[in-house]
Amino acid sequence: MNNAPQPNKTTPPNLPIYQALIPIVVLVFLLFLNVFYAFGDDALSGSNQFLLLVGAAVATLVGMANKVTFSAMMDEVAENVKSTTGAILILLMVGALAGTWLISGIIPSMIYFGMKLLTPSIFLASAVVICAIISIATGSSWTTSATIGIALIGIAEALGIPLGMAAGAIVSGAYFGDKLSPMSDTTNLAPAMAGTDLFTHIRYMTYTTVPSFVITMIVFIILGFTLEPQGQVQTDDLLMAIADTFYISPWLFIVPALVIFLVVKKTPPLIALFIGTMGGGLTALVAQPDIVAYLGGGTELNLLTGYKGLINAITVDTAIPAAFEPLNDLFTSGGMAGMLGTIWLIICAMVFGGVMDAIGALSAISVALLKLFHTTFGLFASTVASCLAINIAASDQYLAIVIPGKMYAQAFKDKDLAPENLSRTLEDSGTVTSPLIPWNTCGAYQSGVLGVDTMSYAGYAVFNWISPFMTLLFAAFRIKIRTLSEAKSA
Repeated sequence: MNNAPQPNKTTPPNLPIYQALIPIVVLVFLLFLNVFYAFGDDALSGSNQFLLLVGAAVATLVGMANKVTFSAMMDEVAENVKSTTGAILILLMVGALAGTWLISGIIPSMIYFGMKLLTPSIFLASAVVICAIISIATGSSWTTSATIGIALIGIAEALGIPLGMAAGAIVSGAYFGDKLSPMSDTTNLAPAMAGTDLFTHIRYMTYTTVPSFVITMIVFIILGFTLEPQGQVQTDDLLMAIADTFYISPWLFIVPALVIFLVVKKTPPLIALFIGTMGGGLTALVAQPDIVAYLGGGTELNLLTGYKGLINAITVDTAIPAAFEPLNDLFTSGGMAGMLGTIWLIICAMVFGGVMDAIGALSAISVALLKLFHTTFGLFASTVASCLAINIAASDQYLAIVIPGKMYAQAFKDKDLAPENLSRTLEDSGTVTSPLIPWNTCGAYQSGVLGVDTMSYAGYAVFNWISPFMTLLFAAFRIKIRTLSEAKSA
């Protein structure tokens, strides 16, 4: 074995902890100002990504002051970006899959049969399940709340159900799907930051997510028994509009079932997603020919309109107008192009992380954390606290995944913990707690679209606040805490 050092690889300096923290403190401060005083909800459109590069520039200055060469830093950035190649390709394929599953009627069928579950006697529990189904299908808690969520709030008001309680059920279900769906950007972002793959992350996340969801359902079933809904649930307009726009059938679930089968068989994510995308496209040609032709710029399905319609759904923004206007936002997909914002964020995060790694900052932070938190539980608790702190300070769930993800990756390795432990913790504490904070972009958005104050629904968003406790419970009793040696042997 050749143990000679790599020619372009230099040993990072032993950076003092105060210097290692300078780029992070500057970055968090700038992000705080950017979200609160400049761009607000629109900060992810590009300004936050650029500030990650500004943070990298500050780290570069720290590195140069410690005699780290610029070329060494760029080499580390190149390695960091290279490590995310799989995640970026998966994100693109997820966008493609979302497009074909929309135009094929797969996603609308999930919504249709989900709405059929709604009954007045168990309205709150039904709302959780419906929003969970729709957010898994769409990969977006925001779209779920802005469409079906608004409809459910209207139904709750008509039935005399407290709106804070109803909004809590909607947010709980929406973030269950946002957290688990392979089409969710946060579900793709967390494993990219931690260094694991998408489906390993999802499988490992079910260990804490399913118990949290079960507890949530029990709570809302009990709450439902304390209420006396007045009137009937009217969903006829929604169901009719879906059925008028798409051909709806349980047979359309064959494609998702195939993808689930491939995942269970541990097929590489890119292959499984590609097969799901092609399956969705073929299904669209058979089940929704008029929609494919419409997207292809024609009135009848032929070779040209079929080809153009499928390619448009796979690659760019598509929108299918519905007879019921509130559904229009739900029947849209960004295709591959819709994932570029998240890919941009990942690349900029990798630049920041690469420079921080090259100058020895991440190593210094890791050593300090391991001294501060001697136990495995302490490391998990520190990660949870950091995600919450970034959600509060930087007001963005993506940054609550990116920054702690880069900070703690090495510390988890040093504790012989597989990266899926970190990715799961990032989602359990970064993704789901964001809508509980009124000034966070997610909290402000959910409150705005649902018309319910954040503090009114936060206590009822059971799934969101129980998830961090669940991940800490698993850490405390070392339940499903996978080591690096176990991961390698598997």
